Amino acid sequence: MNRQTEDRINFVREKVHEALKKAGVRWQEPGELFWKTTIAHERQRVQELLAQPSPNPRLIAPFIDHTLLKPEAGEESIRQLCHTARTFQFGAVCVNPLFVAVAAEALQATSIKVCSVVGFPLGASKTEVKVAETRQAIADGASEVDMVLPIGLLKESRFSRVFADIHAVVAVAAEHKVIVKVILETALLNEEEKIAACELAALAGAAYVKTSTGFGPGGATEADVALMRQVVDQWGLGVKAAGGIRTTETAFSMLRAGATRIGASASVKLVGGTEST
Repeated sequence: MNRQTEDRINFVREKVHEALKKAGVRWQEPGELFWKTTIAHERQRVQELLAQPSPNPRLIAPFIDHTLLKPEAGEESIRQLCHTARTFQFGAVCVNPLFVAVAAEALQATSIKVCSVVGFPLGASKTEVKVAETRQAIADGASEVDMVLPIGLLKESRFSRVFADIHAVVAVAAEHKVIVKVILETALLNEEEKIAACELAALAGAAYVKTSTGFGPGGATEADVALMRQVVDQWGLGVKAAGGIRTTETAFSMLRAGATRIGASASVKLVGGTEST
């Protein structure tokens, strides 16, 4: 990390901490949370992959969340998504809440995780609704949740409310050892807002920060992934790059920038396969 970036991160971090203290918010700095070992192991495996001279694209598969969030997707599409995930051994599938139970049933007796989205794609649902969505997703079989933070409140620097929103979802998920990834929608944020969002997610106990929904004005960039990695590194969080990742080269560039997960709908292409494999 260069000194200039480090200074910016520290400035925003202090600003976030002061705002939370002023609002009377208490937080526990991320310590030995239930997901820490999993994330550390995942990062180590990514580093081992990147250390290979010419890594086989198939080796990216365990780090991919194979995603289908299109509004027109139906139950059969989700079953096909799960079939493909089994074929290529992707790490997880990511689906809309309506289809979590379908995916969980299709992937039972496998190690492939089922991820649901919450407050998706705008992040503008009330916190109580996000909590209810999270409870239902877990009841339906989700082992991971990708939530969208309240973007409008973040942009107004209402840090205590953003913290409370994330923390409420994390608290419910933690009861069931379910991992939470916080979606920033980076294309809508300036650098200071990206740093603040990452810090708030870490203080609220989330396991990952994630770049994008795939429905915003832009997707993942190497620069954003690198910045997010720098902010959350001291807390041990993972970084998920998502949105517009359609080639193997792009996937590898995101991993090199600091991502530990890739969210993609073009997952088969990323690992050099075909749907008929």
